[in-house]
Amino acid sequence: MGAGALAVVGCVPAARPAAPAVPRAAPAPAPAPVAAPRPALPPPPELVAPARLGLPATIAQGGVALGTAPAGTTRLTLDGAPVVLASDGRFLVAADRDAGGPMTLTAALPGARTLTASLPVTPRAWRIERLDQVAKVPVPDADFARRRPAELRQIAAARAVDAAADGWRQRFRWPVTGRISGLFGAQRIYRGEPGSYHGGVDLARGEGTPVVAPADGVVTLAADPPFTLEGRLLILDHGAGLTSAFLHLSRIDVRVGQHVRQGEPIGLVGRTGRASGPHLHWAMTWRGARIDPQPLAGSMPAG
Repeated sequence: MGAGALAVVGCVPAARPAAPAVPRAAPAPAPAPVAAPRPALPPPPELVAPARLGLPATIAQGGVALGTAPAGTTRLTLDGAPVVLASDGRFLVAADRDAGGPMTLTAALPGARTLTASLPVTPRAWRIERLDQVAKVPVPDADFARRRPAELRQIAAARAVDAAADGWRQRFRWPVTGRISGLFGAQRIYRGEPGSYHGGVDLARGEGTPVVAPADGVVTLAADPPFTLEGRLLILDHGAGLTSAFLHLSRIDVRVGQHVRQGEPIGLVGRTGRASGPHLHWAMTWRGARIDPQPLAGSMPAG
């Protein structure tokens, strides 16, 4: 080797004895990697629980109920008959005065799914008067029998109109204020034979008292000359199948097809037709079911 290489070696100190080796602990195994949670997969369409129908717990005989169908509902039926469904999913159903129960609502949903809800009907205690010593009033004369079929056809046609009205959404008001002289649903039984029950609410007011619309609606019948029983009869369609009829008017101030607003004058109290005195008979129907106006209008204002 050359001198340069020896010089480098000569500068290295003498080696010391090696220290005994200290055993090292084996390194801990690296933790297994934790997998990121996977997002839960949605259940198959047939297992998705649909939203519920927004309905009250029960409906009373002669009453109405407002509900809300689930988003996406394409068709709604009550006991198989179609129910009008508004664009926001709101709807109205009613129970006849003599309805049993329960009623069944069915909503058709996307994906061939359906939602069914049962709506129990609560019975009401109607005012029943038994007249064991009085015979049932006989059918009116031949003139009535001749005229009545055409009148009934006009009434049925007026109630079958589906008007573009939203009065059914409103809180109803009384068309006139005053003493209630006849209750909806009241009935007389003559010597065991039942008579027709009272299909509306009677409001005792003087002849010529203004009558106003209890809610928005469209006029579908304005009977003048008067009908045999109802006298001058006015029918308003509030939409969604709900109608109001005003009987025995002395004057009608609106025309068929006219849109009226809640509180707008529509006629005057009278005693035309079969009426023992001046009063307003207010009757309501929904798809042929007779319903009680009083719960819709609420308490009678004082004065």
